[in-house]
Amino acid sequence: MDPLDILENLSDVKPAYQPIVSAVKHTVIGYEVLGRFYFENEWISLGDFFHDTDVPDEYKVGVDQHLLELAICQMLDSGNDRLLFINRNAKQLLINSGEDFLETLQVYEKKGFSMNRIVLEITEHDFDEDFDTLHHLLMYYKTYGIQIAVDHVGAKSSNIDRIRQLRPHILKVDTSLVRNANPEAFQDVVQTLTVLARRIGAKLSYENIEDSYQLYFAWKNGGHYYQGFYLAKPTFELPVESFDPLAVGQKITTFVQREKSMIQQRYAFTVSLEEKVKKLLSKWHGPETADRFIETIAEPFNKESFRLYICNSDGQQVSSNFQKRQDHWVFESDHIGSHWAFRPFFLENTMQMKTLHKGILSDVYSDIETTKMIRTFSFPLSDDCYLFIDISNDFILEEDYLLFQ
Repeated sequence: MDPLDILENLSDVKPAYQPIVSAVKHTVIGYEVLGRFYFENEWISLGDFFHDTDVPDEYKVGVDQHLLELAICQMLDSGNDRLLFINRNAKQLLINSGEDFLETLQVYEKKGFSMNRIVLEITEHDFDEDFDTLHHLLMYYKTYGIQIAVDHVGAKSSNIDRIRQLRPHILKVDTSLVRNANPEAFQDVVQTLTVLARRIGAKLSYENIEDSYQLYFAWKNGGHYYQGFYLAKPTFELPVESFDPLAVGQKITTFVQREKSMIQQRYAFTVSLEEKVKKLLSKWHGPETADRFIETIAEPFNKESFRLYICNSDGQQVSSNFQKRQDHWVFESDHIGSHWAFRPFFLENTMQMKTLHKGILSDVYSDIETTKMIRTFSFPLSDDCYLFIDISNDFILEEDYLLFQ
């Protein structure tokens, strides 16, 4: 299809609306505008047109402008007060220093469409353009109340610093990557984005949700907004009748119950380890006999553990590693004197154990030596010494409730 056919037949171009759902209320908070073109008796997506690098930016701006005006008019006519998510390419925005887009919004603001209802989506790879100029323009837009979203965030980890500078209102994550060839790497990226969003005060929005597992992933990983065919397909009419808030609420309730069950099982597991250690506390006679104590108590933890050791409250290891090698426990004394207080949460956790006199089960993390995912249970033997029991990857894989955070 010739791009000129689209530009010369704008009467056959109109916006479709895909609902964006709130995790807080399970209601539609806004719509992403998607372009459609009537061609050979069917409405087709304009995605290829907008992503074709051979199509002049001026053509794309003309079609985008047409879609924007139709969408705002339809929102005004229908009395719909939701947000409007608009996609824009950096090159297109920078034409005429970004004034064309702003002037259009100013016209419709006088007609009752507030600029703070506009969410401008910029794809992360657009940062490869003149970022300083783009950053200046987007900060200028923000002064008018326009919200900024970064789409396909996480595609390039090198852009994290630029995202921090921009401080967008929303970070949009492509949920289809959950099922890519390296899901663990994607999980790490999402955890990084979760921390980033919290630091800069941005909301995470998960898009392209096409099944229950992807919705669960979005819910589990701090998604403030959800979007995708699984929730509602784009339509031309407002409001989108295919969206069922009750169905979404029921799915989320299922996730909540599942998560509560796993938390209860992890709590019960933690208590069981704690009770085992308490029964053996009478054998603890101070750091001078730390290795003897570990050897004495290893057997009750043989099934779940592969390593035990003891540190003092300053993070210095006062025992050997008692490590399982080919199903046999061996002492590795070269670890005595190692310092571990640099590890995240070490000092905070030891102070918590000292205060509450309770053990702590860590999150899942990758063990430096084995590179496998493990957990660690720690328990206060005294005010100054703490027992650490590393839970093996094999055991974790057998118990689903330990596999997930």
